[in-house]
Amino acid sequence: MKTDEVVSIIDKHQGQGDGLISVLEEIQSKYSYLPTDALKLVAERTGRSPVDVYGVATFYKSFSLKPRGKHLCSVCLGTACHVRSGQIIAQEFERQLEVKAGETTPDHEFTLETVACLGACALGPIVVVDGHYFSKVNTAKVRSILKRARRGLDKVEIKTDRRIFPVAVSCPRCNHSLMDPAHPLDDAPSVRVTATFDGQHGWLRLSSLYGSPTLESKHDIPVDTVVDFFCPHCHAELRGASSCPECGAPMVAMIVRAGGIVQICARRGCKGHMLDLNGGGF
Repeated sequence: MKTDEVVSIIDKHQGQGDGLISVLEEIQSKYSYLPTDALKLVAERTGRSPVDVYGVATFYKSFSLKPRGKHLCSVCLGTACHVRSGQIIAQEFERQLEVKAGETTPDHEFTLETVACLGACALGPIVVVDGHYFSKVNTAKVRSILKRARRGLDKVEIKTDRRIFPVAVSCPRCNHSLMDPAHPLDDAPSVRVTATFDGQHGWLRLSSLYGSPTLESKHDIPVDTVVDFFCPHCHAELRGASSCPECGAPMVAMIVRAGGIVQICARRGCKGHMLDLNGGGF
């Protein structure tokens, strides 16, 4: 741990409403866990008691007090997944990674954990790797999931992947354009909406390249958070009529100006998306 890096993270979030949790999230993102010295420094710099800081760090399962691997693999053992052989899926991950749940592989590539529920019971057994949901997993899929994780689940070749192409979208309620050419992402005009989650409210910009995960937001949005999207012009909620086929979260719907509907998953980290160019409205 580098003290100056942790101090910089703490100072960046001082005075913000999201405070302690955002500080811990950024520290963990940098070091893959929360070092003891970092927690002491957070308490010292923020004026909070060490007990309070440690309490938050241990209350949320997304935080870890010991080093995690490059990839975090979570296997659901909740009731719905358990009755669909979730335990067998967990054992297959243990067999292929050669570690037990709660452990990290010797090369620090994977940390394996089991969880009580991942919020997508109808699609079980569910496995989440690096924020990506895999539904109806069976033992035959485990090797492929691990292979994709090693290759990089978020890796997208914007210029060469033919599945990536620009779309211009508008609000389905007021038909006002959501495009923001003044703030490009992926060298294309971004899509600007208003986002709310856990009491936070602010702007969110998405890449207008269909299939690209690039985004920017006023507030840091933790992985697995379900976000509510609104039109910045008429303030209507941009919620679609269907649920994400990957994780079961609500879909966010926008009108494609050339005709059709594009929908993206409202859960941070899930890459579920759908494009229907056959219809021009709901």
